[in-house]
Amino acid sequence: MTDSLTGLPNRGGFGDLIEHQVTPETADDFAVLAINLDRFSRVNACMGALSGDELLISVARRLKGALRGRDVLARTGGDEFAILLRLESGVDDACQVAERINRALITPFRLCDFEVRVECAIGIALGSDAVDDAEDLIRRAQFAVKRAKRTGKTETYQPQIFAIAREQFAIETELRRAIEDGAMSLAFQPIVDLASDRIMSFESLARWTTESGERLSPADFIPVAEESGLIVPLGRWAMDEAARTLALWDKVAGGHCGVRIAVNLSAIQLQRDHIAAMVRETLDRHGLSGDRLTLELTESAIVGDPDRVTRTMRELKEIGTTLAMDDFGTGYSNLAYLQSLPIDVLKIDRSFVTEMLGNRDKLAIVRAILSLAQALGMKTTAEGIESPELAQTLGALGCTYGQGFSCSRPLSAGAAYDFLLERNA
Repeated sequence: MTDSLTGLPNRGGFGDLIEHQVTPETADDFAVLAINLDRFSRVNACMGALSGDELLISVARRLKGALRGRDVLARTGGDEFAILLRLESGVDDACQVAERINRALITPFRLCDFEVRVECAIGIALGSDAVDDAEDLIRRAQFAVKRAKRTGKTETYQPQIFAIAREQFAIETELRRAIEDGAMSLAFQPIVDLASDRIMSFESLARWTTESGERLSPADFIPVAEESGLIVPLGRWAMDEAARTLALWDKVAGGHCGVRIAVNLSAIQLQRDHIAAMVRETLDRHGLSGDRLTLELTESAIVGDPDRVTRTMRELKEIGTTLAMDDFGTGYSNLAYLQSLPIDVLKIDRSFVTEMLGNRDKLAIVRAILSLAQALGMKTTAEGIESPELAQTLGALGCTYGQGFSCSRPLSAGAAYDFLLERNA
């Protein structure tokens, strides 16, 4: 079975070839390379299908020229190729072939008086990793390709990474159901004024107990949500739930309950959602004014798309929200954008705060951040305060707010409101 365009074996023919040559006795002698061309669809879209076909034929020719006589090249999909390699020196042979392929594609291709540069991602699967059939070996190489696209280098299939990916996919599937079914919850951690010791606001934090009863840490499910795009519906749910809770507290209090709510915005959410419109609709739905809401963004979120984020931040300021930069000092600190953006609060990362009393370097960093914030007219929140001594020291240094286990762990909505009444009485 061959591909009609390139004359190479197609997916079915390549599978048959593997079945005949790669047996349990010979598996150690073989590897499969999967190759995926980058941005090939743009050639089809901009120059037409005929040019795309011409490019594929030329790429196939170059790939074949980079191989050894005993290696077999196949076209397994639209812009996908695969190679069955006979190994003499183990994985080193496969890596050397991958290097030759990359070198072969460096020179631009000439199409319709245009020079077209083609890059590719390459994944390797070794026959020595016990596999059940040819399709399994091909799939493993293609899984390595997906990883290669993220890392920018040739990747070899590793069973433990595949196991992690399967686990993450399972988390994604169940997380999608949890968001749709309203099975998520928020916890609320108080943020106190270090001068008066009164609670000024609560940070809302997503919590999830799976269908099996396991409580997953946000560190486990937030990255999955971001990679899968679920962070957008999850972020919208968190915004609505935080606003609903604050409106409920106001109702119970018979008016303004005296605090704001802080909600985190993911970098992916900032890129893919219409944040300002969503925030405005949420506030209107629950009868809240913008000054009741603090939105926390990380430095990496700002640097990822500074123009878009700057526009979004200015729109949020027009609504009246407070803007806080979370985890300050751990990422891409840049005085130019820090000075130009409408940031109200710098949150000092816990990695500096928790050890500052016993570490002069950490103490110096905290002092510097506090001085910077004061010079720029910003307030500060120290995260990770775990003792009264730490809170007192930060207050004496001029830090505005504090957050951490010294005051309280994250609480349920009801417990948070009770704690507010008790603390601010």
